[in-house]
Amino acid sequence: MLIIFGGLPGTGKTTIARELARQIGAMHLRVDSIEQAILNSGLASRPVNEAGYFAAYAVAEDNLRIGRIVVADSVNSLPVTRDAWVAVAKRSQASFVEIEVVCSDAVEHRRRVEQRVADVSGLKLPTWDEVMFREYHRWDRAHIVVDTARQSVEESVRMLRAALAEETA
Repeated sequence: MLIIFGGLPGTGKTTIARELARQIGAMHLRVDSIEQAILNSGLASRPVNEAGYFAAYAVAEDNLRIGRIVVADSVNSLPVTRDAWVAVAKRSQASFVEIEVVCSDAVEHRRRVEQRVADVSGLKLPTWDEVMFREYHRWDRAHIVVDTARQSVEESVRMLRAALAEETA
């Protein structure tokens, strides 16, 4: 199964994706880590553009083909990236679920963005203005929405595990 996460920076997406992956024994595939590794290699400079996503698609497909559950963690702000993740699942003959993480409380979302500390060496975190003015397209198909404004990580993961159990039943 491919579990496809998306959402603006600071919504709690990586925290939830990481904890879900830990609990279900899945591979956590984080595009931020891949993009920063590309930059750290010296082979590319900013912006990395779609290189991180293309690397992530390949790694996800390799792992899906050997029967692993993959949690794909990225902003996933454009329909083209969402469609590409779905294509990876289909090529691998894996099921998939799409999850959008939001924070409906703008004050809380801003606080998170402004107080975040990078957990990937060298990663430059976006400012609140960069988050607010980022190109982000609404999802145009059914998907699970997790609102972290008033829900803990534990509650979010519990809700997702229940939803995943229904998907696989």
